[in-house]
Amino acid sequence: MAAIEVAGLRKEYGDVVALDGLDLTVESGELYGLLGPNGSGKTTTIEILTGQRTPTEGTVSVLGTDPVADPIDVRRSIGILPEREDPPSFLTPREYLEFVGDVRSLSNVDDRIEMWADTFDFRGILDTLNSDLSEGERQRVMLAQVFIHEPDLAFIDEPLVNLDPLMQAEVKRELRRYCEDGNTLFLSTHFVEVAEQLCTEVGIIADGRLRTQRAPETMDDGLLSTYESEVTEEVPTP
Repeated sequence: MAAIEVAGLRKEYGDVVALDGLDLTVESGELYGLLGPNGSGKTTTIEILTGQRTPTEGTVSVLGTDPVADPIDVRRSIGILPEREDPPSFLTPREYLEFVGDVRSLSNVDDRIEMWADTFDFRGILDTLNSDLSEGERQRVMLAQVFIHEPDLAFIDEPLVNLDPLMQAEVKRELRRYCEDGNTLFLSTHFVEVAEQLCTEVGIIADGRLRTQRAPETMDDGLLSTYESEVTEEVPTP
């Protein structure tokens, strides 16, 4: 069974069409990247897949469940990191992750917090107010909340934003390991190099439509050239 299946997905905001008949499939175990320019529909796609927004038309299946009909059920099984999402400023990383653990009814929360603090290198700031952390430190805390409950599927919008080069390399290793363990990762980005370095499968989206979906190494002219040709190609009028 595919981890994600989308057919004929359309989303309208008044006269604006954010998604225009999107079709895509993500197999279990894939590190899938949705690559596209700003305003192409990436964030709207993630919001629909995670039950945060209702499509105008189309069908969606996430881990065999419809996130439109059963958003709470879907959210129990996945991890989510929206772009530019910060932990609550009035809590410390430890307090925030304890809260996440309580919401998700996790056992051994303290051990999980210590493990992810080590993985993303923020043990030294566990008891510092989030308001006093740098943007990169807050991003590391948010990455920890994605994985603390060991989800089968995770959605991350721009995973490497605000991270220094060493932490970017560590996060890339962790994301690959996560999928090598049989889990599925769906990330969105407008950085070609992120998709090329990380992803086993890349979908290129422009004007709310999926232009192509392939493994980066199978793109004859390379991912950058394929991306340039696909996003500048005129979309036919329906």
